[in-house]
Amino acid sequence: MAKTLRTIKNPFFTPHPPSPFLLFSLLFFSPPKRTTSPRYLNHHHQTRCTPQQVFLLLISLSLLFSGISFLASSLTTSSTCIVSSPSSPLGFFVSDDPRHLLTSLAVSVPSTLLPLPARGGRSGNMTEEEREFWKQPNGEGYKPCLEFSLAYRKKAARVSKEKKRFLVVVVSGGLNQQRNQIVDAVVIATILEAALVVPVLQVNRVWGDESEFSDVFDVEHFKKTLRSDVRVVSSLPSTHLMSRQTIENQIPWDVSPVWIRAKFFKQLNEEGLLVLKGLDSRLAKNLPPDLQKLRCKVAFHALRFTAPIENLGNKLARRMWIEGPYIALHLRLEKDVWVRTGCLTGLGSEFDRIIAETRMSQPRYLTGRLNLTYTERRLAGLCPLNAYEIARLLKALGAPSNASIFVAGGEPFGGSRAMEPLAKEFANLVTKETLAHKGELLPYTNRSSALAAIDYIVSLSSDVFVPSHGGNMAKAMQGNRAYVGHMKFIMPNKRAMLPLMENPSVSESELSRVARKLHGKSQGHPESRRGRRDRDVLAYPVPECMCRHGKHRSIGFF
Repeated sequence: MAKTLRTIKNPFFTPHPPSPFLLFSLLFFSPPKRTTSPRYLNHHHQTRCTPQQVFLLLISLSLLFSGISFLASSLTTSSTCIVSSPSSPLGFFVSDDPRHLLTSLAVSVPSTLLPLPARGGRSGNMTEEEREFWKQPNGEGYKPCLEFSLAYRKKAARVSKEKKRFLVVVVSGGLNQQRNQIVDAVVIATILEAALVVPVLQVNRVWGDESEFSDVFDVEHFKKTLRSDVRVVSSLPSTHLMSRQTIENQIPWDVSPVWIRAKFFKQLNEEGLLVLKGLDSRLAKNLPPDLQKLRCKVAFHALRFTAPIENLGNKLARRMWIEGPYIALHLRLEKDVWVRTGCLTGLGSEFDRIIAETRMSQPRYLTGRLNLTYTERRLAGLCPLNAYEIARLLKALGAPSNASIFVAGGEPFGGSRAMEPLAKEFANLVTKETLAHKGELLPYTNRSSALAAIDYIVSLSSDVFVPSHGGNMAKAMQGNRAYVGHMKFIMPNKRAMLPLMENPSVSESELSRVARKLHGKSQGHPESRRGRRDRDVLAYPVPECMCRHGKHRSIGFF
């Protein structure tokens, strides 16, 4: 069962048993015991070491000084990684899996989630295509490595004690949209050298979720993990409470740390309080390396779900895991998705009419390109794959028909009818609702963020993850699966696959050959963000947040 990673205790504050080298050397340096015999009361006792003792003493001193030198060199950098030996559901240790050896040289921060180990394909008569489908990508030796520069650590030591300037951030949207804004809130607090008030979750207009931060995330873990970076407080002090406070919500896209400081630092310094709203994707994707690492630290370490949510998610993941390898699909078939994307459901004119009427009454929700027809949207890859299309893609990629599939996401528009094409090809379909025992999900009724968190936990432990559409969940899962060991992640190439699926002259074997070729390099292998300004570090943590063993770097801050 997936468990929270164990952490290394701080060597400066935790008592340790004496070094064996020290004990060994004391054997030679300790003076002989004095005796009460009168013969020795007025005489100094002298002793000589034998040649064997001198030889052993020299060896012990050499080893001791080597250890001191290694420790001193290790402490010259600050890396935030993890050491773990979590037990699997069967009780054995999986120490050779890179996800279970996220090493730290100096500073240790607990990870948010540790997935269950990959199982590989079922034993028995599998085709070569099926074995290839379950095969995990080569992580190429990349492991989490958050080394903050000396300049950052000096500044963070000051920011983490800030008591005059406070930043309040209101976040909105679904779970993964909230996570992104919380990450950027921490970064902005660091830029402005302000204490951060625990972020406020705005009531979700679509799902009516009134959850607070503490209902979804572990507040104390959040504070503790970030205590060396920024001061996080649960509420504003009485000296900073105001009857009316201006809310800054007109933040342009792709703003830099320089813009943030120029715009808000003077105001914050004078008033002592800044309230920001509407941060989604406003902060630039390209930031100084230390701030990119801070993003990873917040997303993959500090934002841990509450214990009840994490425990239930782990239970469901284990129920899937013990049955063998499984696929997690994030199907975007909810009504609001069809409304926002401007796409047709594929369920017939009756369902499409309902979506069209809703879209006309709520035009502000349409996020797709307004100047494209439905067909143009679909062929441009702007529409989610429906159940029929995702079933054909999975078959083409070699997924066995008896594969267990966990379907993440909300209730599909059209109910069971929307899922029929997928259920026809893959009988072992489950959701959190069918996987949970009676009453287990009852505490999370009308709590969409908590339910999405449970989906997230089960999806992270899957052997293969496939989203039907891009978005915040797809990006979060891509980055998190990379961060815990480059677990298989398949992003459908909709632009290339949909024309082939609609071409009657393309045989199933030809479709399969092309599908495997198109997706061969995008199945979770390490992909560098270097040189790609459009890539989010939380989706592509290499190279800022992951490095190959032994290749640690110290990087500047501003």
